[in-house]
Amino acid sequence: MTGDLVLAWPRPAASWFEAIPVGNGRLGAMVFGGVQRSRFQVNDSTVWSGTPAGPAIGLAEVLAAGAGPRRLAEVRQAIREEDHRRAEALLMSFEGRYSQEYLPFVDLWMSLAAGPDATYRGRTLNLDTGVVAETIDLGDGRTVERRTWASRPAQALCVSVTVDGGTADLSLELSSPLRVVYRATTPAGIVVGVKVPVDGAPRHEESVKDPLRYAEPGTGGYDPFAAAAVRIDTDGTVDVTGGTWSVRGMTRALVTLSSATAAGDFWTNSPPAGRRQHLDDATRRAAAALRTHDCDLRDLLGGTRLTVGPRRGGTLDVARDVLGGTDDALVATVMFQLGRYLLASASRPGGGPPANLQGLWNAELRPAWSSNYTLNINTEMNYWGAEPAGLSECHQPLFELIDRLAVTGREVSRHLYGARGWVAHHNTDMWGWALPVGMGHGNPSWAIWMMGGVWLTQHLWDHFDFTQDTGFLRERAWPLMRGCAEFCLDWLVDDGAGRLDTIPSTSPENAFISRQGTAESLSYSTTMDIALIHALFTRCLDAAERLGQADDPVCREIRDALPRLRPPAITADGRLQEWVHDHPEQDPVHRHMSQMVTVYPLAQIDPELTPDLAAAAARLLDSRGPGAMGWSWAWKIALRARLGDARTARELLLEATRPFDGDSSTDAPVDGSRWGGLLPNLLSTHPPFQIDGNYGLMAAILELVVQSHGGVIRLLPALPAQWPDGSARGVRCRGGWSVDLAWQGGRLASLTVRGGHPTGTRTAVIRHGGRTVELAVHAGEEVHLGAELAELVL
Repeated sequence: MTGDLVLAWPRPAASWFEAIPVGNGRLGAMVFGGVQRSRFQVNDSTVWSGTPAGPAIGLAEVLAAGAGPRRLAEVRQAIREEDHRRAEALLMSFEGRYSQEYLPFVDLWMSLAAGPDATYRGRTLNLDTGVVAETIDLGDGRTVERRTWASRPAQALCVSVTVDGGTADLSLELSSPLRVVYRATTPAGIVVGVKVPVDGAPRHEESVKDPLRYAEPGTGGYDPFAAAAVRIDTDGTVDVTGGTWSVRGMTRALVTLSSATAAGDFWTNSPPAGRRQHLDDATRRAAAALRTHDCDLRDLLGGTRLTVGPRRGGTLDVARDVLGGTDDALVATVMFQLGRYLLASASRPGGGPPANLQGLWNAELRPAWSSNYTLNINTEMNYWGAEPAGLSECHQPLFELIDRLAVTGREVSRHLYGARGWVAHHNTDMWGWALPVGMGHGNPSWAIWMMGGVWLTQHLWDHFDFTQDTGFLRERAWPLMRGCAEFCLDWLVDDGAGRLDTIPSTSPENAFISRQGTAESLSYSTTMDIALIHALFTRCLDAAERLGQADDPVCREIRDALPRLRPPAITADGRLQEWVHDHPEQDPVHRHMSQMVTVYPLAQIDPELTPDLAAAAARLLDSRGPGAMGWSWAWKIALRARLGDARTARELLLEATRPFDGDSSTDAPVDGSRWGGLLPNLLSTHPPFQIDGNYGLMAAILELVVQSHGGVIRLLPALPAQWPDGSARGVRCRGGWSVDLAWQGGRLASLTVRGGHPTGTRTAVIRHGGRTVELAVHAGEEVHLGAELAELVL
């Protein structure tokens, strides 16, 4: 379609960092392209090392090492006395091993019989349909068209090959970097079965010499098995030789790859007997795969659109127009839609676990940080844009992970801390790991952090706030939020002077200079801790009021605790304070800005409502400086947007979207001394590749155009002057609203407001350029501004 946004690369991928991602929420692939031999590197979102029993075994190990409520009391006393070495030594017993790894699954190899005159005409990715298209000129009047997509309706990776001007021969092979225990190649296709490791260590954990451990035969009650099945429908003559499937004289072939795993059965609570049926059903559904896939993805992606500048549709050469171009408005348009496409590809309900550090795509047996869920920023950033960018259903897998953490985290809370409710820490995996990690030697700056679950609950509230789905609030969000609040109520400690403190407390992953002149991370009541708890408590009260649960005993405890939480503070030099005391920072330009959760996403600090704190937040951002890595850029852009600083936000976006010019396969130091950028396939890099940068940029770009917090919809709140024209459609806003708007010459030109309420009349508060209007919107109606628009743009 002429309106589709299409990215183009003229050559096959020379490395994984040039390959094109496709995905359906469970199956993902990196498409390399090429003529004689083309690789499709395939992942299944349920192929993780580990077992369902892992979290319970880990808890038993730390309890056996002496961790528990009695030792926690000793830790707290040591921190109060500023005996940092003793506090750290005691806390080492609270650290479990590590969360498990997200692993590569299989590789599909496709070879075309082609002579030396064959010419590769390039690859394209349609960001509206998720189809990768390739054209190959065989040089003798024959042209091959290959299309690749990951179909959610078919639950399969699909590759369609058609030949114009004659016939062609091709062959297929299927391999795996995991331990292959079964292989069958027949005229119908190829099936490979693999064993999945029951333990896998992150590559930064140098003490683990054997990072992947497979189960001994006949041990345990869990079978770590996964299978991939390739089926082919073709009109040629099929032959099987060894493990290679081939066809001669074909004009068409539809190749489908489906999967079934024991871990997938665990995630969906399905019986193992259904695995074979799942594979067979995927093959059957693939017959109409392209049409149903196109409808499925267009329905999801088509509801929301953002165009910065005059150009949205058409084919763009990635190297020339995006990575090497000078039109940053066009780059913003591309990065917004790319982020939406990647989230829709990696996170769909009914598919598998949520998007991880690499979304759905990983080729490493020992990926950086296990390609897991890092809860102190990265997992949350993956989903910042889900609601406003019209991908609410993509949020659902994250809620399923929270469901699991509430179960495993309840045991950790009770046995490790003597507290009610549930807790999660710095890392988790698809099994719901809820303990601290670190193996007894992890630096407390990242390993000791009890607020992972608290931050995750903000996503439950956001989903309700954007959708106004009271059923979701009652049945899912409120019980999870209430359980997390119970933990926080028990975690808070009276300081003897009326304040409630979190202790131990860290500001992820930063350190301060103590009064003794040493670099330390352990303290109490860091700004981030208190901000997250304050947000959870206030939202619990709001939820309870809406559900008629205001007299719930937990709500009574919350109302008593809220006024005893410490308010945000400002340092002597005017910056938003990070720790409970005005400590000097060990790293003044640290990549994490944890105290800034108060600005974004929590909206506790606002230039209009809390101007002094907002000024302190801006000064903190100034002192931290620009750049570093993808996710840090994205957070800084969103923060500048909330503070109304369009100029700096654009400068940061220009930095974040420049080509990465380093070695993509080498991990950079985490200190931010080596900056990231965009890879040739537009994936964001730390380095290494982390997809949170892509997702975060998508959310941050939208914040420059539309914001909705504090009961107000703000239009063009931080629009860069270099983006004078543009439009947005179907942007979701808190309160259940959605808006369409266009701007010309930097001024609002049109606006439509829709309400999501089923009955009655509600009032939308709209603000633009310092002016405010209130619109009464009846259920089922939309309002196109007339005189009210003139009032906003005067």
